[in-house]
Amino acid sequence: MTPERATTQAPAERPGSVLADYRAFVERAVRNPSSVGAVAPSSPALADRIAAVVPSSGDPVVVELGPGTGALSRAIARRLPEGGRHVAIEVDPGMVDHLNRALPWLEVVQGDAARLGELLPGAGIERVDAVVSGLPWSIFPGRLQEDILQQVGAVLAPGGAFTTFAYVHALGMTGAREFRRRLDRGFDEVLTSHTVWRNVPPARIYACRRPRRA
Repeated sequence: MTPERATTQAPAERPGSVLADYRAFVERAVRNPSSVGAVAPSSPALADRIAAVVPSSGDPVVVELGPGTGALSRAIARRLPEGGRHVAIEVDPGMVDHLNRALPWLEVVQGDAARLGELLPGAGIERVDAVVSGLPWSIFPGRLQEDILQQVGAVLAPGGAFTTFAYVHALGMTGAREFRRRLDRGFDEVLTSHTVWRNVPPARIYACRRPRRA
């Protein structure tokens, strides 16, 4: 009798695993490359630094723009107190499905960040204590950058903060330079971090407070 040949199977992907995150990231890049400005999801080191503006006490409302595979979402969750609320705005239906599977505790709203002021009331949100963004600003046209930043400034509560990041290698790009100028025009305070080298690619973080409302 001929012995049966042994077969090997690839390990199953678990929702929320690194393998599942990278698969979702690659699928989005293939499906809509113009919406992906990175070569990999954010590292825990970068995500934790970006999420540092999230209040760690009370009942804060945190809005995340462009959660992608959820790397930044996990960092926000690690800091958010029990009474807090975390809402992620994601435009890509495929990523919404991935987030609902991988992070069932995350409240995901499908929509465009440029319509933030319309989306939040629909979710029962009147004030926002922190807006945390993983959006690829440098590849956005200027009008879209402006529209989103205006929406962010309009929804932030007094004392609230907006934080995002930029890849070091892209800082000289026209879109990145225009974005930084828009931050300076739109907020009274813009603090830039040292380079976070433990990320691919390395990045810097912008922490912004006191939006200049028209």
